[in-house]
Amino acid sequence: AEGIDFDRHYGRCVVLFGVPFQYTLSRELRARLEFLREQYQIKESEFLNFDAMRQASQCIGRVIRSKRDYGIMIFADQRYARADKRTKIPEWIQNFIEPGHVVMATDIAVQAARSFLLRMSQPYEIRSGPGAAVLTPADLKLIALETADRNESKAEPQEPAAKRLRQEPQEGDP
Repeated sequence: AEGIDFDRHYGRCVVLFGVPFQYTLSRELRARLEFLREQYQIKESEFLNFDAMRQASQCIGRVIRSKRDYGIMIFADQRYARADKRTKIPEWIQNFIEPGHVVMATDIAVQAARSFLLRMSQPYEIRSGPGAAVLTPADLKLIALETADRNESKAEPQEPAAKRLRQEPQEGDP
């Protein structure tokens, strides 16, 4: 999963088989584990679990790369249902794990995935202005002016700034 992005329609599902533990007999890893144990009192199992879940999180994060992206992340190993593994998954992913989807039979998982993809692939209207997920610079300027209008004293009778902005010619207008 290193260096590969499967954003938008290039990838809608990541299936993670197993927990990606490092090869524990390598000399480099043994030296690192010894250093962590002696200098920081970190147990080998804690570091190995942390590192494996970091690798897993990096892999599953490849499918969602923006606010408007969506995808399915399948942890195809019962060990991910354990609290010591699940709590090491990034919080933004944990927030979307539904309790009924933690341990599922294959046919039910396929049905849930089909339903999710069908629901998410429907067209939607891109909103702008207050309440929208992403505001343009023009939207931000308009919101700031409308806020300023509300805060202006009523002693000065004049047109609201937001209305003036809408009437002013913009760059590129004839």
